[in-house]
Amino acid sequence: GALDIFVIDLNKGTEAKNVGLPVNSGQDDFAFSFNDSKQIGFFSSNRTGVDQLYSATPICGVEAIVMVRDANTGKPLASAKVAILDERNNVIETRTADANGKVTYSVDCDRAYTIQASMPKYEQNTFPIAKTHGGEVNVMADLRPIEEIVTTVITLNDIFFEFDKSNITKEAAFELDKLVEAMNNNPEMVIMVKAHTDNRGSAQYNMNLSNKRAKATVQYVISKGIAKERISGQGYGESEPLVDCKENCTEEQHAQNRRSEFIIVKK
Repeated sequence: GALDIFVIDLNKGTEAKNVGLPVNSGQDDFAFSFNDSKQIGFFSSNRTGVDQLYSATPICGVEAIVMVRDANTGKPLASAKVAILDERNNVIETRTADANGKVTYSVDCDRAYTIQASMPKYEQNTFPIAKTHGGEVNVMADLRPIEEIVTTVITLNDIFFEFDKSNITKEAAFELDKLVEAMNNNPEMVIMVKAHTDNRGSAQYNMNLSNKRAKATVQYVISKGIAKERISGQGYGESEPLVDCKENCTEEQHAQNRRSEFIIVKK
């Protein structure tokens, strides 16, 4: 209503746009100016019935432009799933990439974020967004195709767990997604999961922990649509260390020993 304040980008030649509330009101709002060094604006308004000066503090925002592509060919991956996570790895929102593999998020200034991209037949991956004070940030989310695995061989890395935990980490999920893809490509394949711990804690405690890890691994694969008859798991505790360092293990050796291995029972 009455006089309003508009904005236009003279460099890009955009159309004039009404800045809307709360700067504009139903009364006369005019004479906007902005102090770049102080990052504060001033304008005039008679919204209370008399002309007065008002200050306007801008809300700083960043436009994160995510492009999901095939890492080998650079081809855009339309319909890829793209999630944005906060600094604590909580998912804020998940969107679907457009025909050009593009997703745009408006995020806060001076905060770090993570992009998580996934696509069927590709390894999902994460991509950091560093803290930025305004403007645009381009994120090239290149995903590697999961190579077709023939029935005579399956190449997977062991998956590893955090100390004293049985939950599936993001890194482990990447490997398990490969296993799911391999099993989808080979409908007759049956897998057994062998879960191991490091040697800290009692033997019985470690056996129980490894069984929990085996169960968590199996449940993850089943949750991706693999029939439960095609995958089983068993814990082996500390009985089969990858590195037999006994009581002199380094942290790295402990980490290598708490793992899950995949055995092809039937091809």
